[in-house]
Amino acid sequence: MQLTYRAGEFLARPGTGVLTTLRGDGTPHAAPVRFTLDAAGGLVRVTTRAGARKARNVVAGGPVAPVALCQADGFRWITLEGRARVTDDPGRLAEAVRRYTARYGTPPPTPPDLVVVEISVGRVLSLNL
Repeated sequence: MQLTYRAGEFLARPGTGVLTTLRGDGTPHAAPVRFTLDAAGGLVRVTTRAGARKARNVVAGGPVAPVALCQADGFRWITLEGRARVTDDPGRLAEAVRRYTARYGTPPPTPPDLVVVEISVGRVLSLNL
Protein backbone atom coordinates (compact mmCIF):
# COMPACT_ATOMS: atom_id res chain seq x y z
CA MET A 1 0.00 0.00 0.00
CA GLN A 2 1.35 3.42 -0.94
CA LEU A 3 0.96 6.14 1.68
CA THR A 4 2.44 9.60 1.77
CA TYR A 5 4.75 10.34 4.68
CA ARG A 6 2.10 12.65 6.22
CA ALA A 7 -0.62 10.00 5.84
CA GLY A 8 1.61 7.41 7.52
CA GLU A 9 2.29 9.77 10.42
CA PHE A 10 -1.42 10.56 10.74
CA LEU A 11 -2.31 6.87 10.93
CA ALA A 12 0.48 6.15 13.43
CA ARG A 13 -1.00 8.52 16.02
CA PRO A 14 -3.21 6.84 18.64
CA GLY A 15 -6.43 8.06 17.06
CA THR A 16 -9.86 6.56 16.79
CA GLY A 17 -11.43 5.61 13.50
CA VAL A 18 -14.91 4.76 12.32
CA LEU A 19 -15.42 1.33 10.78
CA THR A 20 -18.33 1.05 8.37
CA THR A 21 -19.72 -2.39 7.59
CA LEU A 22 -22.88 -3.42 5.78
CA ARG A 23 -25.91 -4.96 7.44
CA GLY A 24 -27.76 -7.80 5.73
CA ASP A 25 -30.24 -5.32 4.21
CA GLY A 26 -27.37 -3.27 2.70
CA THR A 27 -27.59 -0.34 5.09
CA PRO A 28 -24.35 0.91 6.64
CA HIS A 29 -23.37 0.35 10.25
CA ALA A 30 -20.71 2.76 11.54
CA ALA A 31 -18.83 2.09 14.78
CA PRO A 32 -15.96 3.94 16.45
CA VAL A 33 -12.92 1.68 16.75
CA ARG A 34 -9.30 1.62 17.66
CA PHE A 35 -7.23 -0.02 14.95
CA THR A 36 -3.75 -0.68 13.68
CA LEU A 37 -2.27 -0.46 10.21
CA ASP A 38 0.41 -2.66 8.71
CA ALA A 39 1.17 -0.47 5.69
CA ALA A 40 3.78 -2.85 4.29
CA GLY A 41 1.25 -5.70 4.33
CA GLY A 42 -1.72 -3.51 3.37
CA LEU A 43 -3.63 -4.79 6.39
CA VAL A 44 -5.76 -3.05 9.00
CA ARG A 45 -6.63 -4.88 12.22
CA VAL A 46 -9.56 -4.19 14.55
CA THR A 47 -10.02 -6.27 17.69
CA THR A 48 -13.58 -6.77 18.86
CA ARG A 49 -16.04 -9.32 20.24
CA ALA A 50 -17.34 -12.02 17.92
CA GLY A 51 -20.85 -10.98 18.94
CA ALA A 52 -20.35 -7.30 18.06
CA ARG A 53 -22.49 -6.01 15.19
CA LYS A 54 -19.41 -5.06 13.13
CA ALA A 55 -17.99 -8.59 13.37
CA ARG A 56 -21.35 -10.18 12.61
CA ASN A 57 -21.78 -7.92 9.57
CA VAL A 58 -18.37 -8.93 8.22
CA VAL A 59 -19.07 -12.63 8.75
CA ALA A 60 -22.47 -12.30 7.05
CA GLY A 61 -20.83 -10.46 4.14
CA GLY A 62 -18.84 -13.53 3.20
CA PRO A 63 -15.12 -14.18 2.99
CA VAL A 64 -14.36 -10.75 1.52
CA ALA A 65 -16.97 -8.38 2.94
CA PRO A 66 -16.62 -4.74 1.77
CA VAL A 67 -15.77 -2.25 4.55
CA ALA A 68 -14.38 1.25 5.01
CA LEU A 69 -12.41 2.67 7.92
CA CYS A 70 -12.00 6.42 8.30
CA GLN A 71 -9.84 8.48 10.67
CA ALA A 72 -10.45 12.23 10.77
CA ASP A 73 -9.04 15.26 12.53
CA GLY A 74 -10.67 18.53 11.51
CA PHE A 75 -10.23 18.96 7.78
CA ARG A 76 -7.68 16.13 7.56
CA TRP A 77 -8.99 12.64 6.96
CA ILE A 78 -8.10 9.32 5.45
CA THR A 79 -10.37 6.44 4.45
CA LEU A 80 -9.08 2.92 3.95
CA GLU A 81 -11.44 0.82 1.84
CA GLY A 82 -11.11 -2.90 1.40
CA ARG A 83 -12.33 -6.40 2.02
CA ALA A 84 -12.58 -7.84 5.52
CA ARG A 85 -12.71 -11.15 7.27
CA VAL A 86 -13.05 -12.16 10.92
CA THR A 87 -10.68 -14.62 12.56
CA ASP A 88 -10.04 -16.03 16.01
CA ASP A 89 -6.73 -17.62 14.98
CA PRO A 90 -4.46 -17.35 18.06
CA GLY A 91 -1.43 -16.16 16.06
CA ARG A 92 -3.41 -13.47 14.26
CA LEU A 93 -5.03 -12.37 17.53
CA ALA A 94 -1.63 -12.15 19.23
CA GLU A 95 -0.29 -9.98 16.40
CA ALA A 96 -3.35 -7.72 16.57
CA VAL A 97 -2.97 -7.33 20.34
CA ARG A 98 0.77 -6.66 20.01
CA ARG A 99 0.23 -3.91 17.44
CA TYR A 100 -2.69 -2.40 19.37
CA THR A 101 -0.61 -2.26 22.56
CA ALA A 102 2.26 -0.60 20.70
CA ARG A 103 -0.01 2.04 19.14
CA TYR A 104 -2.22 2.85 22.11
CA GLY A 105 0.13 2.11 25.02
CA THR A 106 -2.27 -0.34 26.63
CA PRO A 107 -3.61 -3.74 25.57
CA PRO A 108 -7.13 -3.95 24.16
CA PRO A 109 -10.00 -5.39 26.17
CA THR A 110 -9.92 -9.19 26.12
CA PRO A 111 -13.45 -10.57 26.24
CA PRO A 112 -13.78 -14.37 26.00
CA ASP A 113 -15.00 -14.09 22.39
CA LEU A 114 -12.16 -11.83 21.18
CA VAL A 115 -11.68 -11.84 17.41
CA VAL A 116 -9.83 -9.67 14.93
CA VAL A 117 -11.34 -8.07 11.86
CA GLU A 118 -8.61 -8.02 9.22
CA ILE A 119 -9.06 -5.61 6.34
CA SER A 120 -7.06 -5.99 3.14
CA VAL A 121 -6.85 -2.39 1.96
CA GLY A 122 -7.64 -1.92 -1.71
CA ARG A 123 -8.07 1.86 -1.91
CA VAL A 124 -6.89 4.87 0.08
CA LEU A 125 -8.71 8.20 -0.05
CA SER A 126 -7.55 11.28 1.86
CA LEU A 127 -7.73 15.03 2.18
CA ASN A 128 -5.01 17.39 3.39
CA LEU A 129 -2.50 14.61 4.06
